[in-house]
Amino acid sequence: MRPALRLLPLPFCIALSLTAQADDVLRPNYWALCPIEDAVPAFADAQAPVGSVEDRERQPTNIDGNQFEGLSGVDSDFTGNVSGDVTLRRGDQFLGTDDLQFSQEDGTFVANGNVRYQDSGMRVIADRLEGDSIAEAYRMDNVRYQLTARRGNGGAEEIRMTGAQGALIGSTYSTCPPSDRWWELRANRIDVDTEMGMGTARSATLRVGKVPVLYVPWFRFPVDERRISGLLYPRISQSGRNGFDYTQPIYLNLAPNYDLTLEPRFMSRRGVQLGSEFRFMTGSTRGEFDAAFLPSDKLASRERELEAEQVPIVENRRKDDRAFLSFNGSADLNRRWQGRASLTWMSDPRYLEDSSNNIDGISAVSALSQVGVFGQGTSGDLGFWNAGVLGDYQLLTDYTLPEAVLPYNRLPHAFFSWQRPYGRWINAGIDSTATRFAHVDDVARPGGTRVDLKPYVSLPLEGPSWFIRPTVAWRHTSYALDRVLADRIADQRARAELGIPGNQPVPAETLALYRDSGPSRSQPITSIDAGLFFDRNSRFRGEDYLHTLEPRVYYLHSPYREQSALPLFDTSPLTFGWGQLFRDNRYSGADRQADANQITLAMSTRLIRESDGMEKLSASLGQIVYLDDSRVTVPGEAQVEQGRSAWVADSTYAINDRWTVSAGYQWDPKFRREDLMSLRTRYLIGDEGIVNFAYRRRGDLIEQADFSFLYPISPAWSVIGRYYYSFTENRLLEAIAGVQWDSCCLAARVVGRRYLRNRQGELNNAIMFELELKGLGSAGPNTEDRLRRAILGYYRDDLYLVPPSELRNSDDVETLTPGLSQ
Repeated sequence: MRPALRLLPLPFCIALSLTAQADDVLRPNYWALCPIEDAVPAFADAQAPVGSVEDRERQPTNIDGNQFEGLSGVDSDFTGNVSGDVTLRRGDQFLGTDDLQFSQEDGTFVANGNVRYQDSGMRVIADRLEGDSIAEAYRMDNVRYQLTARRGNGGAEEIRMTGAQGALIGSTYSTCPPSDRWWELRANRIDVDTEMGMGTARSATLRVGKVPVLYVPWFRFPVDERRISGLLYPRISQSGRNGFDYTQPIYLNLAPNYDLTLEPRFMSRRGVQLGSEFRFMTGSTRGEFDAAFLPSDKLASRERELEAEQVPIVENRRKDDRAFLSFNGSADLNRRWQGRASLTWMSDPRYLEDSSNNIDGISAVSALSQVGVFGQGTSGDLGFWNAGVLGDYQLLTDYTLPEAVLPYNRLPHAFFSWQRPYGRWINAGIDSTATRFAHVDDVARPGGTRVDLKPYVSLPLEGPSWFIRPTVAWRHTSYALDRVLADRIADQRARAELGIPGNQPVPAETLALYRDSGPSRSQPITSIDAGLFFDRNSRFRGEDYLHTLEPRVYYLHSPYREQSALPLFDTSPLTFGWGQLFRDNRYSGADRQADANQITLAMSTRLIRESDGMEKLSASLGQIVYLDDSRVTVPGEAQVEQGRSAWVADSTYAINDRWTVSAGYQWDPKFRREDLMSLRTRYLIGDEGIVNFAYRRRGDLIEQADFSFLYPISPAWSVIGRYYYSFTENRLLEAIAGVQWDSCCLAARVVGRRYLRNRQGELNNAIMFELELKGLGSAGPNTEDRLRRAILGYYRDDLYLVPPSELRNSDDVETLTPGLSQ
């Protein structure tokens, strides 16, 4: 039969409301220890729960049963009783019961005995269900539910719903299986308003095992995706620096598209800090504003005498009133152009160190603020283009240095890149920038304006087993220098060429001969990049592999141009490595273009397992042969002489599916010395464990070792640790030791840390304890994020992640935020 009976909109959003604040971003194997056990088993007579709420609204209800009594009425008005294995189906919804009485005329129904309900999000059983679909009033007795769209189960003595108002009496919720109830949330009564999207719990108790650990007489929470104002989970910690530390976030839902979170924070050893976070979003804009203010910081007064010794630069010392402001936002101007801003301000350079609890907070020299408009597009006639106009500003964060060491600010900086293929064999393009450089200390570092143009044409000739890519480029760079900077460069040139001692002034007439306020450089650059691909089928230790051999030759020629009259705004030598073998300039920035007559000879080989594509072995070896001296240098840099560069070698070998070893090495045959040596190894233990070891040495500058591990003792217990040490400075950088316990629905971690606290090398100790109720929340500091950053592979999905570099060369192509339409 297909009568027009409408299944009631069952009010199980009440049950779902207890999970509204759970985190949806879960780590791998989050529920791996959970048994295959449901509080409400699947119903054998129910259809597969496929479809959406929108689908079911357009579908009729099918009713079936063993016996139909008293059926009367026309197609749109049925009254009667169905008994014996009664089922109702509509879309993804299923309702089963022993006996069903209904009247379409007055909209009432009663289901008695073995009531079962299922849809795509849950399964529910109850003793009795009754309702009035016209008055939208429903009631269920002795309810148990199992969430299927997300983990969770529980029950209620009674559920009532009238219109948008509802209530659960004697409700429970947990993500633990019924046979192993590690924790459970209970409430005497939960009132729900689905129209407002809010629930109010009364006499709520959180139990861990059988012990009540938290009692809340009254609290409100959201029952759907809508946000409501109220208190968020507090953050509590204890440290020798801050003392007792308590933060109580207060969330204010000001409008559907913007909100505000206030974060008053009490630190017994420092004072009361007021923090806030304001977020907004429209159809074309989005952004976040963060602020914090700590008046009369006791830390500043407590360590004032010590700081006078540590920080000789007075303006870099802590202020009594500490503050921080930041803004990150973007606006889509149209489908090709977007405005972006990232702004940061701090009251003093020591703010970042005092607010951070790891080495990352003291590693940066400056904080970059940037505002700009960026665009990109592509078409068959115009090719691909990428452009932008921006301004940036550097803020000092290393309090041991003066502001003079800060990079130049670009106020403004414009860039334009264009590339287009012409047929199969020609590819033309141009990279261009125009920049005004200004410094916060314009007396010590006067600025100027630079325009850099680099048009190029290449012929990408290639086949299945070879490629030849000849490229011709012309780089023109011109300047308009401030008078003070032009005089300083003229003074340096005159002294270098005429041998004038530093204690004697340069005559004015001589200075005038060397002064050039508008220097420029034009330089052709020619390169040919060619390579071959050889492969063969090989068999190694009983398995089939594809073995490749990939020789590559790169020739670069660029004639010498005198560049001593050019300033150094943003240019420095790049670190020598594999990528440097195939670049047309060994400098970042446009202030220097190296002269070159050189050939790079390189060879790579790989062993790829045919069964699954795993790379068993990869090895590369390369070297530059300098056919002539390279005369262009920057101050303090040695000239590159004719001969051979250091050998660059990189290799990775998978000893087996669990053990991988990688190594890098640079050897300079001219000076018979090692320039770089690095060793990395990783071993996977079971499904969760990992051991990492890395060692790196670069001359006398860096020598460090980093050992980390996660070792599972059992499926539930594991130990974790890290030891990060600098041999150059004979200093511990970070040490971590801890133990963690995991179950289906409960996890706990105890972690001890000793880490570098400031630039003076002082170490801090911390002991952190975190208890996580899976699917509900956690108490204590976020140790999981800290361990994820310290132990590569703490999440197995992170095994191949590479941390983003904080270094950025000014001649790199700026890119747009992913997702900007073209």
